Amino acid sequence: MRTRLIRLVGTAALLWGASLPAAADGWTLRADDYAADYTGASTANGMLGILPWKEPFSIRHVVLNHVFELNDDTGVNCAVRGVNPFSMTMCVDGREIDGTAVSGWRQTIDMRRAEHTTTFVADGKLRVTYSVVALRNMPYAALIDVEVTALQDAGADFRNAMQVPEGEYRTPRRMHRSFLVDGHPTDILRTDARTVHDRYDVSASSMFIHAGDGFGYEATEDAATLRLRLKAGETKRFTLVGAVCTTRDFSDPYSESERQIIYIAHESVDRVLSAHRKLWEEMWQGDIEIEGDDEAQRVVRFALYNLYASCRAGSRLSIPPMGLSSQGYNGHIFWDTELWMYPPMLLLNEGIARSMVDYRTDRLDTARRRAAAYGYRGVMFPWESDWFGEESTPTWAITGPMEHHITADVGIAAWNYYCVTRNREWLRTTGWPLLKEIAAFWVSRVVRNADGSYSIAGVVGADEYAMNVTDNAFTNGAAKVALRNAVKAAAACGEKAPAAWSDIADGLRILRDEAGVTLEYAGYAGQQIKQADVNLLGYPLGVVTDRGQQLRDLTYYDAKIDRVNGPAMAFSVFCVQYARLGDAAKAEEMFRRCYRPNLRPPFGVLAETPTSHNPYFTTCAGGMLQAVMNGFGGLEITDKGIVHRESALPSSWKQLTIKGVGPDRRTYVINNR
Repeated sequence: MRTRLIRLVGTAALLWGASLPAAADGWTLRADDYAADYTGASTANGMLGILPWKEPFSIRHVVLNHVFELNDDTGVNCAVRGVNPFSMTMCVDGREIDGTAVSGWRQTIDMRRAEHTTTFVADGKLRVTYSVVALRNMPYAALIDVEVTALQDAGADFRNAMQVPEGEYRTPRRMHRSFLVDGHPTDILRTDARTVHDRYDVSASSMFIHAGDGFGYEATEDAATLRLRLKAGETKRFTLVGAVCTTRDFSDPYSESERQIIYIAHESVDRVLSAHRKLWEEMWQGDIEIEGDDEAQRVVRFALYNLYASCRAGSRLSIPPMGLSSQGYNGHIFWDTELWMYPPMLLLNEGIARSMVDYRTDRLDTARRRAAAYGYRGVMFPWESDWFGEESTPTWAITGPMEHHITADVGIAAWNYYCVTRNREWLRTTGWPLLKEIAAFWVSRVVRNADGSYSIAGVVGADEYAMNVTDNAFTNGAAKVALRNAVKAAAACGEKAPAAWSDIADGLRILRDEAGVTLEYAGYAGQQIKQADVNLLGYPLGVVTDRGQQLRDLTYYDAKIDRVNGPAMAFSVFCVQYARLGDAAKAEEMFRRCYRPNLRPPFGVLAETPTSHNPYFTTCAGGMLQAVMNGFGGLEITDKGIVHRESALPSSWKQLTIKGVGPDRRTYVINNR
């Protein structure tokens, strides 16, 4: 048996090796083959998600976080794409540059700086490098910073237009505005449009910023063109800046979109980029370092990068399953937030975690009305939540009215927030009122059996292949934990919890078969399952603590999971439990399963399933990070805060370092010896 060294390092040690070369330190992702299979990776700032593609200057779309409009096809609110201020094309000496005129192509993602850079040679004449940046310091703005070096004398035209997503807007108004700002001529391209059912006005503005001689400019209401003439060896730089604002956040998004880019021009691109990089440097105080496994380092840090990019402290917004890479699952908020993405954020970035909790507490009244509408007390959170906190599951999906474990999931997340932060004022004013209402829901939702036990009937659990079942293991287990958390919250606030809360928590059925395997639900007979359900009782719920029971359940349900269409998170849960049980080999097997089948070239974008090709699945990212931090790293959130427990590392890992954990920003170092 290997001996293991665990060190706790104080805040003063939170320095990362800036001297390491970018290509070798796990911070850079690369693509070099233009003709190879390609799935783009988004760059985002928690408010805007921008998806660059491989073609020169291609931006597939801009996703707006929590800006929703009714979708006529699904019948529910859907996150809208923004008017895209970056629709730029390039011509060299009159030839439009596309894939056929490109050589020496390379793309890199610098995760440390959150910058997506493309380099290529255009028609053999110009070397072009451009970086796409969703500005962390300016959540409604982004830029494309361009450098052009002439390999021979050549002229180049860069034409930028505005792209209005088809079917999502009506009555777009395009204009070119030219005026003086502080005595300086300023030219802005702007497009305003209304979402298709008139819920929001959206305004996008863009502007070219450059210095020095040798630039020409012309514009119409539809497009602006920047012209360069370069001699061999000459280098020129310019920046296309853009902003997208809506009436959700601004009473006058039209003027505000212009103000944003004027500010960047006045402040200077370099200073704005410096502020952006500083904020990301602060974000990376919460980081994971893996020594001895370059593949794991890349995918784990990329997972963390995508979660950081999808939310922002103070926004009171949460993260949808595809982050800000697409409109996947209509941009709605599911249990994916509380159970999968939220735990790693709670450990590494309290600000983002707080925003995710705020998203739920801000919609408490809506959840209360929803419970009353279905004949229950307390609060009942929607399975798919939109900006308003309304149920937005398409009506053909029974998960909407029946997947009730979401209400327990929200309560568990809230209690864990208190456990980590020890913010008693928040618990008294916000957490306790929430947990009390959640407990009231479960009291009204359960049915008392003749033997004095309790059942929950007519639900869909984590395994969505099983519809309308009774005594689903995860639902009952989550309700148990939520009720017990409410009891503890009452005590912490000096309140008296109703006796029914503990009585029901103790009496909720967890069924087992003759061999001692926990049954997923009453009548379960070995059917294929979508994802882990029973196994969530071992982790994260902690309802099943007996080692033998955990092993029986792990062994049994591993064989039942859909390997083709099931999401990857199940194997993250398996990994955590095997690591805590001391089985390093089995834990590593499950860790590889939780991401390898789902990686998409060239950057390692995670798809939801082994057979899907949707953009980055942030839910899987959250599960994988839990496998590392809570499994291999042994971190656990308890009523007394964050503790470290024994676990096992993969044999190839020399060292695992988890930085910036909890309010005191601790560093945990786990060594294989």
